[in-house]
Amino acid sequence: MKLLITGSNGFVAGSIIAQAKGTWEVHGVSRSENPPNEPAVYYHLLDLLDTEGLTNLFGEIRPDAVIHTAAMANIDVCQVNQEMAERVNAGITSTISRLCSELGIKLVFCSTDTVFDGIKGDYTETDAPQAVNFYAETKINAEQIVLSASSKNVVARLALVMGLPVIGRGNSFLADMINKLGKGVQIPFPANEIRTPVDVITLGSALIELAGNTFGGIIHLSGSTKINRYEMGLEIAKTLGYPEDMILSTNSNAMSGRAPRANDASMDNSLARKTLKTPMLTLAEGLDLTLNFKS
Repeated sequence: MKLLITGSNGFVAGSIIAQAKGTWEVHGVSRSENPPNEPAVYYHLLDLLDTEGLTNLFGEIRPDAVIHTAAMANIDVCQVNQEMAERVNAGITSTISRLCSELGIKLVFCSTDTVFDGIKGDYTETDAPQAVNFYAETKINAEQIVLSASSKNVVARLALVMGLPVIGRGNSFLADMINKLGKGVQIPFPANEIRTPVDVITLGSALIELAGNTFGGIIHLSGSTKINRYEMGLEIAKTLGYPEDMILSTNSNAMSGRAPRANDASMDNSLARKTLKTPMLTLAEGLDLTLNFKS
């Protein structure tokens, strides 16, 4: 079975690749230089905006499943570069959805908990998304494209992803946090943002499982601990052996020059716990898993 992963140099993709390469023929595609000396993985250098090149790649590989992790994910950058954000997050997803539909390929699309407005929290798969920033708008548009393309496609809404990079660097707030704490730098965390963080190892396993099973539709991949990000920062610092005063409380929606954030984007993971063999872990369990994971 062949698995194609977009954004293969990314944080989430690294976990997928590390865990899939023993059971799948893994192909990664990225527009940037690929990780060196990574055995049993076929890497392809391509800008996903190159529709002709992407079409040719699909025809060459003929994957059985695609996990689409690539995105323009910086919320503030998306807010001020809306045309490009739409081209990348919705436009590329549209091309991939069409190719998957034409070739009978299952698509697992990585969306986000921030498609919700953050008013009520504990969102289920049947709750209607409502954007508070342009990044969320592009992800909602992309979700609709994926779901309308095929009933076997999956929209996996990812909670705040916690963990250390498995392959490559990726964008890991935990790695950045460990680096700063080691240098004695205090770190601000927004107390207004409530989330259900998921560790990157569990997330990779769940996405691989979704690529290989018969589930179709929307599913929330989130941890089993509901917590605000300041309290999360305190818990992580304590686990790592640093004093609580290294973590500072802030309010992300009180900062000037930033796109709005959803206050309570916590998600209910009941469907994932019922559907998947991959367990959805607590914050403590997920932190332990990612700190001690060996690929």
